[in-house]
Amino acid sequence: MSAAVQPLTRPARLAPGARVAVVAPSGPVPEDRLAAGLDVLRGWDLEPVAAAHARDTHPRFDYLAGTDEDRARDLQRAWCDPSVAAVLCARGGYGAARMVDLLDWDAMRAAGPKVFLGFSDITTLHEAFASRLGLVTLHGPMVAAADFLKNARAQEHLRATLFEPESVREIASAGRPLVGGRARGVTLGGCLSLLAADVGTAGARAGARGGLLFLEDIGEEAYRIDRCLTQLTRAGWLDGVAGVALGSWVDCEPYERLRPLFAERLEGLGVPVVEEFGFGHCDGALTVPFGIPGHLDADAGTLTLDIPALA
Repeated sequence: MSAAVQPLTRPARLAPGARVAVVAPSGPVPEDRLAAGLDVLRGWDLEPVAAAHARDTHPRFDYLAGTDEDRARDLQRAWCDPSVAAVLCARGGYGAARMVDLLDWDAMRAAGPKVFLGFSDITTLHEAFASRLGLVTLHGPMVAAADFLKNARAQEHLRATLFEPESVREIASAGRPLVGGRARGVTLGGCLSLLAADVGTAGARAGARGGLLFLEDIGEEAYRIDRCLTQLTRAGWLDGVAGVALGSWVDCEPYERLRPLFAERLEGLGVPVVEEFGFGHCDGALTVPFGIPGHLDADAGTLTLDIPALA
């Protein structure tokens, strides 16, 4: 039996003038989007600094932002720089799994806690930060992502989480119950396919027991979503989960086709499940902290955190 998901250490909230590093652990970043995202951060009175290889593209594999070694070096240097208060990912894509084991986790642990933000492929790093550093992380809009650049709701919810986390202890969505009820646990999750791919890897979390599991994905057919949920079930990863929140399924099959699949795969867990919670790849995506205890109300479509996401 896997141990229950535990609350994690909260990093400090940001203050005006804070220096933040922007890294690209996965896919290549369009220069215009990166520049626009840095401008948004400057408008929040932050001092953003793009990592040395944030604008790179791998010499052979154009779906990667530079070599594995350079992407890992950028993240580690930013994390271990005492002048940096937060490390923000520029985008997802693919590549975090190729570099996560190149990081010096002992050095990063010694550097102490700070804010880490990202989603999508960054799920691999959320899990690593939880299991290796015991640190709360933020699942939210990334600096060069289209939604962050164009959507005021996504920007404001992230800004409030970073600077005034007590103001967003209740995260309200337009979600509806797939399985009604309320659940208490510690938040975790991310991109479904990345969580399934992480099972059995070095340092991976043993399971979601006692957790409030947030799941979303992009560009997956129904049978692939089925396969990922089945993988997590067969691996015992979902045993003892306290509740489930389903986010966006952009560019997947129509939701009316996915809904019965989620019902068939998740109702048997016997826990509350809320759908269309409004996080992930959707417009106006909410920022959800991972590693914080709270209550999930599937009927009301709310997550109420026991404590603010950041200290």
